[in-house]
Amino acid sequence: MLREFARTMAGAFVLAILVILFVARAFTVDGPSMQPTLQSGERLLIDKISYRFREPQRGDVVVFRYPSDPRQYYIKRVVGLPGDTVQIAGGELYINGILIKEEYTSGPIVGDFGPLVVPPGEYFVLGDNRNNSEDSRSRRVGTIPRESIVGKAFVRYWPLSRSGRIDSAAVAWASTR
Repeated sequence: MLREFARTMAGAFVLAILVILFVARAFTVDGPSMQPTLQSGERLLIDKISYRFREPQRGDVVVFRYPSDPRQYYIKRVVGLPGDTVQIAGGELYINGILIKEEYTSGPIVGDFGPLVVPPGEYFVLGDNRNNSEDSRSRRVGTIPRESIVGKAFVRYWPLSRSGRIDSAAVAWASTR
């Protein structure tokens, strides 16, 4: 019986390691940069496998390694894809000269940015709490190389009262500039 228990535990351990390495990862939100979508202290599962088959899409909430310290991780929303021109003017986000309607942010953006063309193989990310977020507008973060993206946030499991899927927001193209 002890031998069977040891085999079961060893199998569970190997399975857990495989899941952590290739399929999913737990992540804890730290700070207010993704409010109102995510709150500090919430616990999420990050899908590490989807981006092996497709590229990140505009609206995806992604976890990536912080460029100046790869041991740190950030969570932000993808707004600019490779080749896009990103600009913030008059409190609004424009992609390729088109105003983006964002229902998921905490309010209008203070300050202007860009225009900036997102380099090939890189992504422009912003926190949903645009006025309290260190993101691609910062020189310390900048655009995020594809290989720095760990995965996509797909489930919030804590607190239980807010548990559920984290869907990518539909980024609505409001009008031309």
